[in-house]
Amino acid sequence: MINGQYVSAMVAAAGMGRRMKTELNKQFLEISGDKILSHTLKKILASKYIDHLTIIIKDSDLNYLNDILENLTINIPYNIVYGGAERQDSIYNGLLSIPEKTKVVLTHDGARPLVEVSKIDEVIEATFETGAATLANTVKDTIKISKNGKTVDYTPNRNELWAVQTPQVFLKDVLMNAYNQAYQEGYYGTDDCSLVEKTGKKIKLVWNGYGNIKITTPEDLILAEALIGSDL
Repeated sequence: MINGQYVSAMVAAAGMGRRMKTELNKQFLEISGDKILSHTLKKILASKYIDHLTIIIKDSDLNYLNDILENLTINIPYNIVYGGAERQDSIYNGLLSIPEKTKVVLTHDGARPLVEVSKIDEVIEATFETGAATLANTVKDTIKISKNGKTVDYTPNRNELWAVQTPQVFLKDVLMNAYNQAYQEGYYGTDDCSLVEKTGKKIKLVWNGYGNIKITTPEDLILAEALIGSDL
């Protein structure tokens, strides 16, 4: 709870993980002797503000999740929700399931186990500036825009580019309004912030380091193993 506001966290772990090239959902692969999703849940549960946890998975992964939960200490209420066709549908399913008294909603990728607990708390605190906040960092590479995927159309100003991560945190009414509007318009975004942006809301950027990677490919597993014990 923060400022008397009930905080619900949703961890999205219902993706297919096709780029990992494995039959097992990537969240249930291991790094540093534990499942990726287990690492992630431990970080979320360590936040001093979170009052409720929703874990979003594919129904076929329930047994894998139960194996993780048997070895976790969870001292707050939690529930399990099955995902939809797209990430957006999965988060919406989660939104419909959280306690009515929720005022602040945090969404986080199950495949981001390296997030720092202090940064989880920081982005929750920043939410009250505009009603929406996200962890992010500046882009190090020069980015090119190519509409046909073959030739460069132009180069945007790197100083204006940010790579957005999770957690992303919102006042519940702000996020619910954004989801309802997106479905009315038939719009699917790549993250929750993109839906909120379309309503005209400003998103507060909270600087984060470069260690909060999303584990997506086999190479990311190697990098995560190297980072998990580091100070990045």
